[in-house]
Amino acid sequence: MERVLNLPVFISPKTIIHYPESDGTPMGETGFHVNVMLYLKQALELYFQQQKDIYVAANMFFYYEEGNPSAVAAPDVFVVKGVSKAERRTYKLWEEEEVPCAIFEITSRSTQREDLGNKRALYERLNVKEYFIFDPLEEYLSPCLQGFRLHRGYYHPIPLSDDGSLSSRELDLILKPAGTLLRLIDPHSQEMLPTLGEAAQRANQAEAKAARLQAELAELRAQLKRR
Repeated sequence: MERVLNLPVFISPKTIIHYPESDGTPMGETGFHVNVMLYLKQALELYFQQQKDIYVAANMFFYYEEGNPSAVAAPDVFVVKGVSKAERRTYKLWEEEEVPCAIFEITSRSTQREDLGNKRALYERLNVKEYFIFDPLEEYLSPCLQGFRLHRGYYHPIPLSDDGSLSSRELDLILKPAGTLLRLIDPHSQEMLPTLGEAAQRANQAEAKAARLQAELAELRAQLKRR
């Protein structure tokens, strides 16, 4: 008679792969670079705040190959369509299943070659539809704003207008250098997207105007009662 041995089964634990959230490097090379990044992130978040499936990130690790932590980029600012606005520690392409539709790099002395070389090639390979590079100090790029749009798998330069601006189809915005800032313009209203500070100032002005009108209305009603 054949004996059946009930031997214990050992299952090796699944290898846990660590995807770092930071490499310890500063957000931007200078205050000028940080200001551009903060403006772009804040302005884009305000612009898309009513659209629940558009996510804006800045200086976040973007992992594009599962199981390979070295396959990572850290775009200065990127926009993704078709995902939630929930905050993330990192962006993993295989979990989100959506490639950024637009990426911004604020170029500097230490990143200019990478921005125009390896990063451009990587974003092209990943099918990022639009890629923008801006040099706030006008030291490394001429012109200081350059854009590329994906067509049949390859990047092609986006034509610049006479004022140095260019249009983003993916964002439905105009990008225009303004001193050391890169401002975003609504093509329908021709208004610049505000910074958080400018938006708060506008809100305060609107509240003050509403309060003033309410006070004037109350005074008018009081005058009518006295007649």
